[in-house]
Amino acid sequence: VQLQACGGGLVQAGDSLRLSCAASGYTFRSSNVAWFRRAPGKEREFVGAINSSGVRKYYADYVVGRFTISRDNTKNALYLQMNSVKSEDTAVYYCAANGRWAARSPDRFGYWGQGTQVTVSS
Repeated sequence: VQLQACGGGLVQAGDSLRLSCAASGYTFRSSNVAWFRRAPGKEREFVGAINSSGVRKYYADYVVGRFTISRDNTKNALYLQMNSVKSEDTAVYYCAANGRWAARSPDRFGYWGQGTQVTVSS
């Protein structure tokens, strides 16, 4: 199983950024998937998740209204559209798969990508 996240970079506060995650080696379309992040000196935290069909989504309070998670099962891809980014969004962002629905804890997800760095300058 491989999850490859990309799309991170250096942006200014208020900008937008789109992260992508390419999955291979398992049945992506039947898996709940999610984004997590880890800021410097902090624990990995939940950002948002989407169910296997892409119909249902849920988010952490601190990104509601700014971030949107989506997926394309024909491409085995997961996305995170980040709008109105803030300095506190600076972190390494990870995609995760094979998770239990409604889970927000990292230990509920079985597969992980390597992470992509997002840095927001104020």
